[in-house]
This record gives sequence, C-alpha cells and structure tokens, in this order.
Amino acid sequence: MLAQLKTFTLVGIEAVPVDVEVDVAPGLPKTVLVGLPEAAVKESTHRIERALANLGYHPPQGRVVINLAPADLRKDAASFDLPIALGMLIGSAQIRLEQTENWAVVGELALDGSTRPVKGALSIAMTAARRGIERLLVPAANAKEAAVVREVAVFPVATLSEAVGLLTGQLQIDQVPTDVDGFFAKLNVYDVDFADVRGQEFAKRALVIAAAGGHNLLMSGPPGSGKTMLARRLPTILPPLTPEESLETTRIYSAMGLLPAEQPLLTVRPFRSPHHTVSDAGLVGGGTTPTPGEISLAHHGVLFLDELPEFDRRTLEVLRQPLEEGRVTISRALASTTFPASFILVAAMNPCPCGYFGDARRRCLCTPTAIERYVSKISGPLLDRIDLHVEVPAVPWQDLSATREGMTSAQMRELVLRARQKQQKRFGNAQLLNGRMSSRQLRQFCRLDNASQNILRGAVEQLGLSARAHDRILRVARTIADLEDADAIRPEHVIEALNYRILDRKLWLRY
Repeated sequence: MLAQLKTFTLVGIEAVPVDVEVDVAPGLPKTVLVGLPEAAVKESTHRIERALANLGYHPPQGRVVINLAPADLRKDAASFDLPIALGMLIGSAQIRLEQTENWAVVGELALDGSTRPVKGALSIAMTAARRGIERLLVPAANAKEAAVVREVAVFPVATLSEAVGLLTGQLQIDQVPTDVDGFFAKLNVYDVDFADVRGQEFAKRALVIAAAGGHNLLMSGPPGSGKTMLARRLPTILPPLTPEESLETTRIYSAMGLLPAEQPLLTVRPFRSPHHTVSDAGLVGGGTTPTPGEISLAHHGVLFLDELPEFDRRTLEVLRQPLEEGRVTISRALASTTFPASFILVAAMNPCPCGYFGDARRRCLCTPTAIERYVSKISGPLLDRIDLHVEVPAVPWQDLSATREGMTSAQMRELVLRARQKQQKRFGNAQLLNGRMSSRQLRQFCRLDNASQNILRGAVEQLGLSARAHDRILRVARTIADLEDADAIRPEHVIEALNYRILDRKLWLRY
C-alpha cells in the first residue's frame, strides 16, 4: 500500500518542499530509503522502528520502500522521522487517514515515540504558506515559532500517538494561537542603557551618527576605556525591529537552532561578538552544506569585532563584499547559496600592542616598528569601508565620579529616528540609509557648496584619502546634516565628518 505525505527540508535558511512516499509490499522484510538521504536521514529507519514498537504499533512486515522526492536534492535532517513513521503506519494499514492533501508534517522522533524540535520551523511555516498548505503539524517545542506565520494553522504534537490521533480524528488538538504583537510588547526590552556610560561624549556622538545613517565604526583606545561597553549599547538606539525585519532575522536563528526557548521571534536587534579566533566559515558562513555565519546572525543588527588586529587578516578580508552588498554568497560545486548580511560593523582595537600609545598616564613600551606592524594587520581596503574612526581615551576621574547621568538610550534613539525619517522621505525606502547610498544617489543628494568643496579637497590631498574614503566622508556629512535637520550639507558638517577619519591608515604610518 502506498502512502504520501508532505514535508520540508532546509537548504541554507530556505525550506524546500519534499514529498515522502512510503510503499509497503509483501516480501522479505527489508527497508530501503532512497532520494539522496544523508547520514541523519539514513539512520531514521532504526529510530522509527523502535519508536513504533515502543508505542505498541507493529513495524511493517515486508518490503518497505521510502522515497524522498525530489530525488536530486540532498536531505540532511532528522525532521523526516515523523512523516516517515506516519507513512509506515498508513502503508501497513494500521491507521487510515481521511485526507492529508492540505497537511504538512515535520518532526524528529525519540525511541520512546516522543517528538523532538527541528531546525527551521519558521522557514518551514513561511514556505508552507506560500505553497497554499493550510495545516502544519510540528513538534510541540516548535509550535509557537511556526505559529508566527498567520496564514498556516499550526498543530503541536508531543508524541507520534498524538499525531496519529489528530490525523485520524480520534484526538482533538487546538491550533496554536498567533500573538506577534504580544511578543513584541513583552520582549522588546534591552537590559543595558547609554545612561550607564560616564564621559565619552565624542564616542557617543559617533555612535548616534552610525545608528542614524547605518555607518560602520572603528574605535581605538587603551584597555578599559569603555569600547566594549559603548558597542554593546548601540542596538538600544537603533529603531525597533519591524515585523518584517524580525521575521528575516528570526528565520536565520531558527535554521541554525539558536532561537531561545519560549521566544518564537527576535524582538530586539541582534548583537554578535565573535572571538578573534573565528574562522572564515564561522564569520561569513560556509561548509559542505552552506550554513550562515556570524555576519548573517547579525542581520539587521550589530556585528562587534573586538581586538580587530588579532583577527586573521584573511578572515577580515572576506568581510569586504558583505559590507558593500548587504549579503554574502557561498558558492559550491553543485550550487550557490545567498544569505542576508545587512549589519552595522563596530570594531575596537588598541592603539598599539601594549595598548597605551598616546596615553598621557601610562608609558607605551612599543617600538615604532611594532606599532606599524600591529596596525598594518588591518588592510587599507577594509579600513576604507569603515566610515567612522573614533579615538576613545581613558575616562578621567571627574567623569567616573560624576553623579549626573548622560543622555539615555531613549533620548539618543529619538535623534536617530528623526534622522531616519528624513532619509526615508528622501529615498522613499525605509531600508535604504545614507551609509548605503549608491554613487548616483551620492551625486544627487550630497552636493557641496564652494566652501565645503574646498575643505574636502584639501583634506583628500593632504591625507591621501582614496576615492572610497572620499565618498564615505560625503555619506557621513549627509547624516550629520540630517541629524541637524538641514537640507544642504554645510562646511561644519564636512569638518565634523573629516574628524572621524583620524585613524586612517595614512595617518597611522606617520607615527
């Protein structure tokens, strides 16, 4: 007897439909699994047979052929356990389903027949909705995550027996309600605030500019000056995640199995801080079957690289394309996979190996050669792609001991929101920011008067800035003008933008 059910497999972060066909026929007992199954899928037959036996069902007696179509797509997940088990029961006539036409089933099984969560439940629900599938049966642990998609009715099951009871009509299980607004209202809270930061007003101003225009930022300063503290608070001044942005980011975490328990949606901007020993694949994604890396996990959020010169230079160089395009493409022999990677890069470094070069209170022990070697680990092309270079000096005692708090994250976010509203009106696109302007848009929206042109020309000639650095100065000046609600870029905006290039490579080589 032939049984057919619908399920899905993940390719990168996308869910791809798969048809599970189970045929049980008389003959010598043997189970054959075809359709390019990887190891996790091949082992499923042993799990399923024991799960059936432990729940009181009879494993099919005869020749069982299981086909996972399309046959040319590799399948590498344990999420086929539940549909295969149901197919075996249907094919061996132990249960009879009225219809499975509008159902899709995913789930991993334990040996006792209980369900275990699978990766990518959100992507699966999104693809099911696009395919017109009305009902989705998932493990109970994935139910809230999948129920975020309103167009699909999601039904949770804790065991294979519950799945059988639901599909045969013998058990009533309510679909999981969708409450996206409730999740955002409850979980859209940060546990850090810029009010905790004492001093560093220049760095705070740079962070407001970075958040307002989507600019990348590099902070340089001695150990303990607050670089990490400042970076961790940048998400708190970014605009709240929209539902669309939340879905885009959440499905990446879902596909990686990183979604926190009892949190079906990411409601705050992600902040990723990989260690400097991270590999190329760990940072941008990769592997035999490509998976997202840290830059995709930071999508619509912040990627923080602490101790930037300690990262492998080759690893840093792979950031150049994603910083320009907002996505990364991983190419393999059989196919290419593209992952979203639109983030704000925040990097931090010491001014020298010992960390105290230029510090008036501590003596630097590094030679000029050692300093040059240390800083040269960051290539000029990568430095050009970082719009803002900021010095973060040690905090003086009077600032540390002050009782008056500085600007809060809420106050800084108001400035950012006003600047972004101005950009949205200018570009007609909420996703396009000054930091992502094209060359044509740069010429259209960043025109300078004669005084501003003279200032910028002199800086480019004296500092030896590249054409890319020139364009990034214009983008930063445009954001500074937006923060002041100015329609035109004025000389003071250009001067402030130039102040954020003090760590340019040309200056470093003079030390």
